[in-house]
Amino acid sequence: MSHSDDRTFVEQFTPTDLMTLRNELLQSGVDSFQAAEIVANFLSGRGYGVSNHEARTAASRIEVPGCTAEHIQAELERVALAM
Repeated sequence: MSHSDDRTFVEQFTPTDLMTLRNELLQSGVDSFQAAEIVANFLSGRGYGVSNHEARTAASRIEVPGCTAEHIQAELERVALAM
């Protein structure tokens, strides 16, 4: 299966910022829609957009046990849209 590569170049966020995002998701006790808003706010504060559906998916993947900063970076690269 072939698809065009229309990915947005996403900056490398600091490991501290990435783990802060993860900790906020884990400690906030929010539902998936609120978690998506946290991810969307993180990205929009850095000049990127994200669809609500993709933000929910990313949030659920970031919250898995053992998630690393590299994994979070990859998830954000997967969902971020240039604004």
